[in-house]
Amino acid sequence: MGHIPLLLVQLAVILFTARVLALLLRHLGQPPVIGEMIAGIVLGPIAFGALAPDWQMAVFPRDQLAGLDALSQIGLVLFMFIVGAELRAPGNGAAQARAAGWVGVLGVLVPMAAGLAIAPLLHPTLAPKGVAFWPFALFMSASMAITAFPILARILKERAMTHTPLGQLSLASAAIADVLAWIVLALVVGLIQAATGWAAFARMLVGGALLAAFGFGLMRPLLARALARHAPDGKPEGSLLGFLLIGCFAFAAMTQWLGLHAVFGAFLFGACLPRDDRLLATLIERLQHVAVLVLMPVFFALAGLNTTPDAFSGAGLPALMLILVAAVAGKVLGAGAGARISGLPWRESFAVGALMNARALMELIVMKVGLDIGVIGYEIFTMLMVMAIATTLMTTPMLALCVRGRRGAAAMPSP
Repeated sequence: MGHIPLLLVQLAVILFTARVLALLLRHLGQPPVIGEMIAGIVLGPIAFGALAPDWQMAVFPRDQLAGLDALSQIGLVLFMFIVGAELRAPGNGAAQARAAGWVGVLGVLVPMAAGLAIAPLLHPTLAPKGVAFWPFALFMSASMAITAFPILARILKERAMTHTPLGQLSLASAAIADVLAWIVLALVVGLIQAATGWAAFARMLVGGALLAAFGFGLMRPLLARALARHAPDGKPEGSLLGFLLIGCFAFAAMTQWLGLHAVFGAFLFGACLPRDDRLLATLIERLQHVAVLVLMPVFFALAGLNTTPDAFSGAGLPALMLILVAAVAGKVLGAGAGARISGLPWRESFAVGALMNARALMELIVMKVGLDIGVIGYEIFTMLMVMAIATTLMTTPMLALCVRGRRGAAAMPSP
C-alpha cells in the first residue's frame, strides 16, 4: 500500500462497503445494519476473497489486523454499554409484566431446547478438535436464545409501533429474553472455561456475582446522585460523560479478567445506569453514532474475515438448514406460544414471535465469544452468521404479514 497506512485503507474500504449496502438494504425496507453485516461477508473469503484473492489479502493480510481488532473491541464495548442502558423493565401493569414474562422465558427456553436437539447431529463433524459434546451443545443452545433488542426497537420505531400494545409487549419481552440469554451465555462460558480447573470457574462465578452486586448496590445509586446533581437535564457533559466511559471500560476489563468476556461487563455497567430516557438519548447521540456507524462495521468486517466457504460444501448445507430451522422455529413458536398463553390472538402472537426472531449483530457478538473461547470453529461461525442475517431479514416481512391492517393495535389481556 506504499506510504498510505494500511489501517486507513482498511477503514475506508470497510466503511464504503458498509454504507453502500446499508443504503441498499434501507431502500428495500430492511434495517441498515443488515447491509453492514452483509458487507462483512462481502469483504471476507466467501466473496472478495473468491473473486480477487490477491487484492483481498493485500487489503486484509492476516498478520496486520491488530488495529482493526482493537477498534472493533472498543465498538463492541460501547455498543453493549448502550444496550444495557436501553433495557427497560415491563411497564403498564401486572398484565403486561406477566405476558412479557411468558414471552421472554419461552422465547429463550424453546430455542435453547432446539439448539440442544440439533447439537448431536452437528458435533461429530463441525465441533473443533478436542471440544467435548456438552460444551459445544450448551453453546449452540445459548446461541439460539438471543434476540436483538436494539434492532427490534428500531423496526418497531420505523413502523410507528413502539407505543402500541404489541410493540410494548415485544420490547418488554425482548428485554427479559436478553437478560436471561446473556446470563445463560455467561454461565455457559464459565462452564466451558471450567475445563481449565474448577478454581477458575469459582473465581468467575463469585467474581461476576460480586461485580453485579457492586454495580447495582453501590454504583447505581452513586451514578443516580451524580447525574441528578450534575446533569439534571439528562445530558452529561465533559468529565461526567468521561466518568461513565471509564466505568464502562473498567467493568468490561473486569469481566475479561474474570475469564468471561468484555461485553458482559459493558452490558452490566449500562444496566446500572438510571432508567432515564433523556440520558439514553444523549448516550445514543454522543456514543452510539460513532460506535454503530464507524466501529461496528469494523466488527462486522472482522467477522466476515473469519467466515469460510467450507461451510457451504459437503455436509455444510444440510447443517446450515438445520440451524436455520431450529433457530426460526424455536424463537417464533416459543415466543408466539408465550404471547398466546398470555391471551393475545394467534395473529398477534406470531407477530411477537417474528419480532423476537430478529438476532442481527447480537448473534454476531455471541459468535465472537464462542470463537474466542474455542468452542466453535469457522464453519459453525459462518453458519451462525448466515442465520443471524437470515432471521433478521425475515422479521420485517413476517411482521408486515401478521399485522397487516392492524398496526399492532391488539389490546393486552386484562389482569
